[in-house]
Amino acid sequence: MTENKKRVVVAMSGGVDSSLAAALLVEQGYDVTGVMMRLWSEVSKGVASANKCCSLDAVDDARRVADQLGIPFYLINVEQPFKQRVVDFTIDRYLAGETPNPCVQCNRHIRFDYLYNYALSLGADFLATGHYARVRAAGESNRYSVIGDRSSEDSHQSSDSIDRSSIVGSGESGSPITDHRLLLTGVDAAKDQSYVLHVLTQEKLARVLFPVGEFAKPEVRRMAAERGLVVASRHDSQDLCFLADSDYRRFLRDWSPEGSIEPGPMVDSAGKVVGQHAGLPFYTVGQRKGLGITAPEPLFVLRLEPADNRLVVGPAGELGRSQLVARDVNWIAGQPPAPVFRAQVKIRYKATPAPASVAVESDGEVAVKFDAPLRDITPGQAAVFYDGDVCLGGGLIQ
Repeated sequence: MTENKKRVVVAMSGGVDSSLAAALLVEQGYDVTGVMMRLWSEVSKGVASANKCCSLDAVDDARRVADQLGIPFYLINVEQPFKQRVVDFTIDRYLAGETPNPCVQCNRHIRFDYLYNYALSLGADFLATGHYARVRAAGESNRYSVIGDRSSEDSHQSSDSIDRSSIVGSGESGSPITDHRLLLTGVDAAKDQSYVLHVLTQEKLARVLFPVGEFAKPEVRRMAAERGLVVASRHDSQDLCFLADSDYRRFLRDWSPEGSIEPGPMVDSAGKVVGQHAGLPFYTVGQRKGLGITAPEPLFVLRLEPADNRLVVGPAGELGRSQLVARDVNWIAGQPPAPVFRAQVKIRYKATPAPASVAVESDGEVAVKFDAPLRDITPGQAAVFYDGDVCLGGGLIQ
């Protein structure tokens, strides 16, 4: 890394998003270094199988892009902390009757902690990734200015349901603190990844860049092709990065403690046994397929009861809930906008945000009451709060 330019470590995966992010930063004059993490090498029942996040092909693609751009490239082994923080956590939560989101855990402990600190150890000023999200600084006029972009114009209007100064904090004069950062959704709503980034803090937002968050996916592919990047047409990964074969049931059987997954009764909401389940970790709230029973009307998973190893099922009319409680809540501004406020709340990565009232409890937990019942409120997933395109933070559904 040179002395005069701003230094950036780009988290490279061999995919088009992180590759274009690196290319754009090189073009903007940054001193760029590419780093790829080897997260997982599964050996299941004595049979080695290639994982998806850091296969030999992916490493080769990332290295080829780095060579094209003329930047240094490093491959670092992060398997041990990834297993402890992400894989073991995921298995533990499944065994506890929850449906976790490993990507949230990875961002919290690996990408924006382990890799973040590694980047700083290299003397970097910023860590950049290929996520579809945006970072803004809250200016004195409460308008947004782009971090890591030469444009300060913002064409994305947010709602007025929450006073901007309550999101960014205020100084003694009552004016907004202008060095606070806001996490915004990506321009491409279909690819937006702010949901899995709700764990970020002000400290981290001050040093992260999301170059492709300003573009739609087709634009990203076009721009990569125009630059001749070898990964321009590479397909996106759709599955968990540590699954070699897309079979999470097989993965849980192989990696869970022996005897921890057992079949048990499948009951209706009145407690009547209607069948047998194969093991609670193999089911999630709202699931219809794979129950293996017939009934006069379609049945769905209503809840998991790990204490009794029972799976409760029922018709669609019994599925909706209008309230949830979230724990381990992170507020991106460092504090909630108010003790009680209105927000749009996402309860799954691909869910449509739903209007709700949010109340911060004295113990830090958050109670959410939706305007209308939702069918798939699932323990272990994240509840993430939005004010328009601003991500306020989020926590895990109890």
